[in-house]
Amino acid sequence: MIFVENYQELKIYRNTDIKRVIAFIPPGHVHTRILIETRNGEVLVFQEATIAGVIRAYVNVSLHPQRKAVELVSRTLYPHEKKHGFARTQLIESGRSEQDVLEELKNIIAYEEKS
Repeated sequence: MIFVENYQELKIYRNTDIKRVIAFIPPGHVHTRILIETRNGEVLVFQEATIAGVIRAYVNVSLHPQRKAVELVSRTLYPHEKKHGFARTQLIESGRSEQDVLEELKNIIAYEEKS
């Protein structure tokens, strides 16, 4: 088991760790949720705003020809900042440099840069 800052447990999920993924809209709701069930019995449910943030970050890194990292942080928006129909708390780019984010990740998951 690996621990990160403040003794938080680090979990890395591979495809072999995932039993199934379900996308669904609960009865009486309009926003999609994602349920991920792991082979060890954990069940994680993510709301649409969270998944949208993850997808936005993924696309910004994976489809960009040079970008290597982006950090999103949770921020509660003031009423005048929020778009209609969007959650009040959003995952927003932190503004930290890619290098700062990558340096922190090196310490968290002990990876080494390849030249």
